[in-house]
Amino acid sequence: MSDTGPGSRPVTAPGLGPGPVTDPGSGTDAARRRLATVQAALLGALVADGPVPAGFDPERLEIQRRALVAKRASVIAGIAPELPDVLGDQYRPAFAAYARGRPMTGGYRPDAMRFVAHLLDSDPALSRRRRRRLRRWYRERSGQAPRGWGLAGLLPRRLRRTRPGA
Repeated sequence: MSDTGPGSRPVTAPGLGPGPVTDPGSGTDAARRRLATVQAALLGALVADGPVPAGFDPERLEIQRRALVAKRASVIAGIAPELPDVLGDQYRPAFAAYARGRPMTGGYRPDAMRFVAHLLDSDPALSRRRRRRLRRWYRERSGQAPRGWGLAGLLPRRLRRTRPGA
């Protein structure tokens, strides 16, 4: 069977022989660059509080941005359930204020740590009790290894709390 018939195209991989040569200013490459620019602007508008790119509906982008922040807040609440417990009804608004203009980098756990650090540094309205609980939460998690959440980690903490004189 021949691979040189009408309509056949040579199959190439990068660095493995001749491939189609395209002019950097060709339509396809220029379209890819334009698409990449628009995608970057759209991403910036959604997660980094950037300006709305031309051709996009600002109201719809704001709705989507809020949905992404809500999802991020839900995941943080799932991996750090103490935070909504400590902050109560203020958790979601505080997280939304923190997330605006701060895209997540490094994953959800570091994001939770940065959120708490942000609250401790910039929220003078935090009650003394909440501030103390957040500081303790932050200290417990900012060491080299995360504290154990299984029985091996939970049991010693429970015993320390119930031991007389401890």
